Amino acid sequence: MASAVSQSEKLDLTGSLLVAMPSMGDIRFERAVILLCAYSDKGAMGLILNKQSADVRMSDVLDQLEIQPTQKAAAMPVHFGGPVETGRGFVLHSDDYESSLHTLSVPGGYGMTATLDILEEIARDSGPERALMMLGYAGWGPGQLENEIARNGWLTADATKKLVFGTPADRKWSDTIKSLGIDPLGLSATAGHA
Repeated sequence: MASAVSQSEKLDLTGSLLVAMPSMGDIRFERAVILLCAYSDKGAMGLILNKQSADVRMSDVLDQLEIQPTQKAAAMPVHFGGPVETGRGFVLHSDDYESSLHTLSVPGGYGMTATLDILEEIARDSGPERALMMLGYAGWGPGQLENEIARNGWLTADATKKLVFGTPADRKWSDTIKSLGIDPLGLSATAGHA
């Protein structure tokens, strides 16, 4: 008789990267690389790292909030963080910054802040050393992510600072796949089918 795996025996994926497999089937996650910011038996939450918005710029976000940015801050790209709450902003950043209001510490040297103060500091070039601005997030209910991983929808990888902050968005997927020792060209949407 098989026993259920307790939460304490489950692998904690917080701070790991999820890499969408070609067979994912959901266009919103096609070739997505997601940093998991929270993971528990209640579900998971992460931010897509490699889908820059073509329509929204940081200057647009800051203008809407009536925050006057420096030229450097205004030029910062905005990413599609995921399909949930797409009007809400999240900043994934290096752990050298902590909001006086609330910052979620993410293993591996990352923080996630969703309060206005970080945007004000970024606008003055006094925020975290490294940051990615996101609109929306990716979320999973209890057991949903584990089922998607079991169906080969996702691979998991270590979240290095180079992959998260130092790799251009258009190379994050292939470089993350390569970090696992896999040739991205060898992956097929029909893997496992003859």
